[in-house]
Amino acid sequence: MKWPTHEIETQDGKQTCIAPWIISASRATDLPAYYSEWFIDKIRKGYVKWVNPFNRKKPQYISFSNTQVVVFWSKNPKPLISYLRELDEKKIKYYFQFTLNDYEHEGFEPRVPPLEERVETFQMLSELIGKDKVIWRFDPLLITDMTSPDVLLEKIEKMGNILHTLTEKLVFSFADIRRYKKVRSNLKSQGINYKEFTGEAMDYVAQKISELNNAWGLTLATCGESRDFSQYGIIKNKCIDDELILKITDSRARKKEFEKFLGFKPQGELFEKKGGSSADTGKNLKDKGQRKECGCIYSKDIGSYNTCSHLCVYCYANTSPRAVSNNIKRITVESDALLPC
Repeated sequence: MKWPTHEIETQDGKQTCIAPWIISASRATDLPAYYSEWFIDKIRKGYVKWVNPFNRKKPQYISFSNTQVVVFWSKNPKPLISYLRELDEKKIKYYFQFTLNDYEHEGFEPRVPPLEERVETFQMLSELIGKDKVIWRFDPLLITDMTSPDVLLEKIEKMGNILHTLTEKLVFSFADIRRYKKVRSNLKSQGINYKEFTGEAMDYVAQKISELNNAWGLTLATCGESRDFSQYGIIKNKCIDDELILKITDSRARKKEFEKFLGFKPQGELFEKKGGSSADTGKNLKDKGQRKECGCIYSKDIGSYNTCSHLCVYCYANTSPRAVSNNIKRITVESDALLPC
């Protein structure tokens, strides 16, 4: 994706930077939980430096001058809530992918806050910004010799009964341990006897979640799954979602270049368009930098691997606790990038 570019003045001198419309913060780390102060400092400065994990010799500068939307990913967004007003003042819209799992007994997420506290944060955030902008993720679904699909369903039911009035969507995925060597290694080192989901087990869980949803009325979606669950009323998700972005951005304030990027067409320009949508993007914006099962549209992620201190056992973004410890010692609010060169 070729974003607009311009020059900015940084502490390293004049730099050519990209100016994306959509910021992802972040798939690579829990930025709201651990780097909220760092993030808002970069928003105030107007730019951030990003280091490619595969080519660290050439950092990339990212300007916020065009930013219309920030998509936050978090298990604990509470530290960011006090800064949201600044984004509102800058006319930057946002929504949250809020992962709220119940793995307390299993210890899969050793450093997340207690479940009750995370539920309170979910409620606080939903009431503050609107339930359409707080998406509940139970992600990933992980089965072991101690945690069966039925145990997972009991956990989902308990959480859904609490959260269904605070959100409009539940997103889930099935842990695919085979894909990530470092995840297999981390699970093995902690003595966790995981099991891969079979197609039959996936269908069973999907059907049961659909049945639970009869009482909740949520939109159900899977993240990054190739298997089709439409027979259960479950769609394939777009976590970076052009339709939601159009919904939460003010049509009177949107930049024309941003609408052009989205392929936006006002309803009046569509011939005999039917349905409840106020616009049609009419453009394939799938982010080709993500795996093929991912439905997200283009965005620019500003996070960095090996910087999340939740230390979740299933995490693909951390190599090891030692790698995380070594990196976070070097990160300060003044650092232009989460992982300094």
